[in-house]
Amino acid sequence: MPNILLINPNSSQATTDMMVLIAQDNAPAGYTVVGATAANGPSMIVNEAELAAAAGEVEATWRNARGPHAGVIVSAFGDPGVAQVRDASGPTPVVGICEASMFEAAEGGRRFGVATVTPDLVAAIDAKAQELGLGALYTGVRLTPGEPRALTADSAALEQALGHAVQACLDDGAQAVIIGGGPLGQAAVSLARQFDVPIIAPISAAVRRLSRQIAGEGNTAPQPHAVSG
Repeated sequence: MPNILLINPNSSQATTDMMVLIAQDNAPAGYTVVGATAANGPSMIVNEAELAAAAGEVEATWRNARGPHAGVIVSAFGDPGVAQVRDASGPTPVVGICEASMFEAAEGGRRFGVATVTPDLVAAIDAKAQELGLGALYTGVRLTPGEPRALTADSAALEQALGHAVQACLDDGAQAVIIGGGPLGQAAVSLARQFDVPIIAPISAAVRRLSRQIAGEGNTAPQPHAVSG
């Protein structure tokens, strides 16, 4: 049975298990999602120094994973190591959850924002939207209050705080909102059921994007649309 490798750049096995369950729910029929957890680094990446360090860890995790794999997902919102794994993996498609969710959020020329917990990663998220050519559609980041790791340890408080951040994005003019973080995956799935606008769960978006690439549909990046107002 072909498998999809999901790499968790955070060093938490419990987070990997949660991510794999979400990914498997969205995987194409006949595919199994297998998880690989970073051996080193923080349990949750919360700043740019940790994000930069995670790139090498992602590549090492990929090299140590048993293959072959039909595709690879890098499941941290800064997409650490995606470029390195793509360069090394040949024709095997590799998708990061940030790029996948931003492309999905921007479909049809929608304005989109990001609701997340990590203030020290806002600049990196802003830069990613520009890098992907989506800056004209991007309304910015709205943050939850408090220390990120402490908040994510309380699932009810996390979901409530992210819900407020989603509403702030909508108040900014966003027409779709990404829940920005792999460890926020379960909250993203729950929040998607609570709003009448698209709430993008990045792990699910990454599986959908990867599935299209496995099926031979190519890059699937949307063309930016003109934005009015």
